[in-house]
Amino acid sequence: MPLEKPEDFVQGDENSEFCQYCVKEDGTVKSCTDIFEGGVEFFLSTLGDDRGLAERLCRKNMNRLPYWQDEACECLQGAVASDEEFAAAMEKLG
Repeated sequence: MPLEKPEDFVQGDENSEFCQYCVKEDGTVKSCTDIFEGGVEFFLSTLGDDRGLAERLCRKNMNRLPYWQDEACECLQGAVASDEEFAAAMEKLG
């Protein structure tokens, strides 16, 4: 999720590296798989029913975030969206 306004961040804390959807009520970060599946569902609900594209978009997004770069999450392995696919998706969301 783009972190653009205070309400996008966990508890409105603009210093947080997480969006409100990536953290549990107790403030701990959800599992990589839970966040990945939530991202896929988001892309499916906003961009159409191409699960393969939704997974590639989510992988590209999560793999570029520092928090996930050192994590060995199986769901983040595999094909990622091209720069063109990602830019087109972000434009549609924009």
